[in-house]
Amino acid sequence: MKSGLRHQLAEKMAGEITLSDSPGKALKKWRMSFGIPQGVLAERLEVSPSVISDYESGRRKSPGTAIVGKIVDTILAIDEDNGGKYINKFSKILYSEFDEDVIYDIHEYASPVALEDFARVTRCTLLCGSPDQVIYGYTVINSLNAIMQLSASEFNRIYGWSTERALIFTDVSNGKSPMVAIRVTPFKPRCVVLQGIEPEQMHPLIPRLAERDRITVLCTQLDVETIISSLRGELW
Repeated sequence: MKSGLRHQLAEKMAGEITLSDSPGKALKKWRMSFGIPQGVLAERLEVSPSVISDYESGRRKSPGTAIVGKIVDTILAIDEDNGGKYINKFSKILYSEFDEDVIYDIHEYASPVALEDFARVTRCTLLCGSPDQVIYGYTVINSLNAIMQLSASEFNRIYGWSTERALIFTDVSNGKSPMVAIRVTPFKPRCVVLQGIEPEQMHPLIPRLAERDRITVLCTQLDVETIISSLRGELW
């Protein structure tokens, strides 16, 4: 990865952690966004896993800017050693502009939001998977336009800064197409919301696809504008 892009990504990560009201939770979000276990990060930092755990849980005093910078650099270095998959993804997002006819809304949370709370606000019904999850953001997507217009690499843009999010696909008929699209791309969301259908309209293939990728699937009949205004009105 070019040093300039790496530097900008590092600044983005460190700034969010340092300025967050819950630095430990922000740190955990980025570690998980890069798919790095606590033990692996601790080993590279030459500290015990309990140190990372204490930072993330808030049991230990929030790390200063120097330590945050070291942690961020280590996260990036681990990813570079593994081929830089997540760095490449996030660096593209730095310069991405979303087409309004594909992405209706995208939002990031600095702290985790319980999926059950998210489902309550969007009046969702659980179709399959575990509701005992947390998310760090959501994206509201025009299902047909995303599938028709985006290439596989462009499709990854819908994940924003974290795959630990809810992807809300609008105007679906049975939900099969977005789940198949997710299946053939490398990144998987924590949750998929199918907007505009009742539970009995769900395609029978969806539970099998969701189980393979460990995705919780919900549905809602709220209209798109209400979904966006309701989510934006929450102080999460």
